[in-house]
Amino acid sequence: MLSRRDFVSLAAASAAAPGLASAQSTPPQAAPTGTSEPATGFYEKNGVRIRYQAIGSGFPLLVTPGGGLNSRISNWATAVFNAPEAFKNDFRVITMDQRNANGGESTGPIPVDDPWGAFADDQLGLMDHFGIGKFFFMGYCIGGPFALKLIERAPDRVVAAVLCQPVGHRPENPDVMYKSGKEVWAPELLKQRPDLNMETIEKYLHNLYRVRPDFVYSVSRDFVRNCQTPMLVLPDDTPAHPYQTSVDIASLAPNAEVTVYPWKEPPELKERTINRVRAFLKRYQPQTAAR
Repeated sequence: MLSRRDFVSLAAASAAAPGLASAQSTPPQAAPTGTSEPATGFYEKNGVRIRYQAIGSGFPLLVTPGGGLNSRISNWATAVFNAPEAFKNDFRVITMDQRNANGGESTGPIPVDDPWGAFADDQLGLMDHFGIGKFFFMGYCIGGPFALKLIERAPDRVVAAVLCQPVGHRPENPDVMYKSGKEVWAPELLKQRPDLNMETIEKYLHNLYRVRPDFVYSVSRDFVRNCQTPMLVLPDDTPAHPYQTSVDIASLAPNAEVTVYPWKEPPELKERTINRVRAFLKRYQPQTAAR
């Protein structure tokens, strides 16, 4: 494993990878582009109803806010930086309430047997709803595992990914995410969903966080080691966002880059980090961008 000093050195030395092929361009089927205010709507598929917002124009960027299983659009107001606002003049930014996030408006079954795959299916379904083939993805917090599962599920569609403060397994506190789901997310959800019970919730949380109690939960180290998708990692170091998780992603993924750590303060450094995310994505933007 890399030391903190080695990791910062890796961040400083990270190099650009070659650009990727042109996007498949298909006409949008939902919210208009180029507006200064976000357009809000819903899409439904197989008993799942997803609320989304879209703003800006250009190559599509799907962004998911942090908050664990309560990842919802309203969380952008308190995020480390507001991605739809930061990038609306550069990309067509699409965001969403994740399925069954408390305080959001996306609903659906509890997918006990394939929880990470179900999130990926919801996200890909939203892109299908817009008629979008290829896109960028940026995930905050739980969006790190989302990103890697999306790439595993649809490697030809995710052109490049940004993992901002990704969650991951922490050996000295292995159940931090499981307990958050059980103690923070589940009680509020159960109040709203008489069709659910704690036994189902516990099976769901087990399959999210305990079946693969290592790394990023959603995919294996071998997958990341062989993943050619360009990635940019923005590290953090909190109980739910282990610094070592970011180190491991950056160490394993062949086309990964990393920012310096810490990067949230002072404001000038955070602004440079936002600019780095913008430049990273634009470097991989296909010449024929989907509109």
